[in-house]
Amino acid sequence: MRHRIGLVLAVIMAGVLFFPGAWGYLRLLRVPAAAGQLAQLPAGGGSLISDHNVLIAFAALACTGLLAGILIAVPGISPLAAGLPGLMLLGWTGLYLVSVRQAVDLIPLRPDPFGAGFEAMLINGILTAAGLAMITPMFVPSRWRARRADEDEAAGTGDVFGLGDTVVASARTGSPDQPPNLDSIPAEVLAPLPSAPWSATRTGVNPPVGGHR
Repeated sequence: MRHRIGLVLAVIMAGVLFFPGAWGYLRLLRVPAAAGQLAQLPAGGGSLISDHNVLIAFAALACTGLLAGILIAVPGISPLAAGLPGLMLLGWTGLYLVSVRQAVDLIPLRPDPFGAGFEAMLINGILTAAGLAMITPMFVPSRWRARRADEDEAAGTGDVFGLGDTVVASARTGSPDQPPNLDSIPAEVLAPLPSAPWSATRTGVNPPVGGHR
């Protein structure tokens, strides 16, 4: 069940990376100027706090990074949630190294800001760094195993030897109104009876006063 949810989270992560992440990255890029002129600075070189467009783009990138960080760091989340998008990004990077034209042509919505931003991240190596970080949970063995210890604690296993249910089931041989049949309880689960007093363990009985001399 964890890994099925991880597959759904992987699709969500890929969509967040492509749409708000690529859009925000494209908005924050410095636009190169013509030769002999200074490059255009974000917010015209002024304060970024007063530029709402820059703040919105930065918020989109921050939310994308926050979601990726949660999927990578939280132990209870399946490693597929971050690993599958990371493998996709690394595969895209490998294709880009082999054939730049083919890798760029595979980007959907290239005329839109989403595809253009994704292309910019691919060319600038952002996708490579993100993919390497996102596949790290897949190399942690504990992320693949189910957390059985936590499930047992949540179930409340109070019996140390696990014989409580067996004793109760074997003791109730009659109707609910009848007392439990103690003969059917295994002897090894019963606590030993306390030893009798010293006076009761004697083989004989103290003779009464005035008896035979």
